[in-house]
Amino acid sequence: MPTFGSDPLEELRIPDGTHVEEHDLVTDGDVIVGGQSTVEFGVRGQNVIAGERVQFDGHIEAEGDCRIDMWCTVADNVLVGEDAYLGERVNIDGELRVAGNLDIGDDVDIEDGFEANGWIVIRNPMPTIVFLFVYLTQLLRIGEEEAAEEMLSAVLDPEGREHDPVIIPRGSRVNDDAWRVSEPGRMGDNCRLHGNIRAESLVVGRNNEIFGSLRARKGVTVGAGTELTGNVTTRTGTVRVGPEVKIRGDVAGEFVEIHHEAEIEGAIRASEEMSMVSEPVIDDTVVGATEQKTDEESMASEQEEPEPAIRPRDDEEQTPGQGNE
Repeated sequence: MPTFGSDPLEELRIPDGTHVEEHDLVTDGDVIVGGQSTVEFGVRGQNVIAGERVQFDGHIEAEGDCRIDMWCTVADNVLVGEDAYLGERVNIDGELRVAGNLDIGDDVDIEDGFEANGWIVIRNPMPTIVFLFVYLTQLLRIGEEEAAEEMLSAVLDPEGREHDPVIIPRGSRVNDDAWRVSEPGRMGDNCRLHGNIRAESLVVGRNNEIFGSLRARKGVTVGAGTELTGNVTTRTGTVRVGPEVKIRGDVAGEFVEIHHEAEIEGAIRASEEMSMVSEPVIDDTVVGATEQKTDEESMASEQEEPEPAIRPRDDEEQTPGQGNE
């Protein structure tokens, strides 16, 4: 059962196989966008969930459900394969098509009209978080603890899903030019992204293709086989570059660890120490259910060992620069 030690929405998560194709964010899993964020391209996924005051500058295509909380805006069409939930004062500049039921709030503006094959209920749907809380409370009140655990696992535990969700934290701004978040960021394997990524810390998986720079305050780790057209920089942390990584730009950080099989076309700058390593920087999954526990163990271990020596433990390699702050 998932734990409540940290907020799963307080981290940028880009799962395996996520692509940005012709101004669309495409993923096989869900897309979860925190409140007061701006997504300046279209979104295609399984279920699409958006918090309050989220702005989408493209269309939304959800194979499953689509739940959009109050005061959100969508600049194009919204196509939903199952049920749709629209909070009050949602504005859609295109057309809304729903294959299932439509639950719609007051003062919703759909410029090109809507069509639903199921029931249409006009009311104010609960915000997503409130709905989940009320549902969980009712299950516990009637003694259905097993059902409550199953519901929590389905919502919060990635092991219960076929695909991990894309998670965009609250207050983020995402477009073709830049992914700007104030929280840590993690990317899985075999992704293809456009735009510079700015985060508190970054861990990038294997065999990714990124057209942009990586910048993080507390460290950057780049997994094996990743190709990056841009710079990799960190202000106070460590930059770790894995084997067969190709970086068409500069690498700069307080400490820099580069695998001897990596290829750096630009300059390498380290304010403290630069070293060549032979161990891979990532050996296990980057986006998964055990990552938060691994991070805590890694942080504690690195605080005990402030030296920027090469660390053979895989879990320590996943959190860049934590011991060097």
